[in-house]
Amino acid sequence: MKIMHASPGIGSALSESQVDKFLTNSKLNLLLGTIDGKGEPNIHPVWYFYENGRMYIETSKTAKKAQNIRNKNIVYFCIDDEKIPYKGVRGKASAIILEEIPKILPIAEQIMVKYTGDLENNVAKFLLDGVKSGSSVLLELEPKYFSTWDHSGAF
Repeated sequence: MKIMHASPGIGSALSESQVDKFLTNSKLNLLLGTIDGKGEPNIHPVWYFYENGRMYIETSKTAKKAQNIRNKNIVYFCIDDEKIPYKGVRGKASAIILEEIPKILPIAEQIMVKYTGDLENNVAKFLLDGVKSGSSVLLELEPKYFSTWDHSGAF
């Protein structure tokens, strides 16, 4: 995977293992940029799960982000920590929509555990009911590159 330094002259780029660790362990929202039918950008803050070089996002089948991806499957994403020292990962990805319930349910469960702590709370149950009923889908993002920054020790 190509990794670029997003802020040359300040701090450093993350290594591939640091990117994997950041994306796997971070509970920050992913900001997902899509293009609507008018060619205008939309930004969507979402929960995500990172595994095997891909990011997964659970959403409603009828959500604007899913509609936009059906029309144009190239997206931009950013996950950044606003706390000092600043660190983050952004990039461009191709996106596909996964709908097969047996395939998407285990990944959706991992998203719920990551952000809500378990599968027994009301938020996780509500969102997983959407997956089980077929009214939710998973967006699978396959990054083309990462542009990263780590300002630890930069100042």
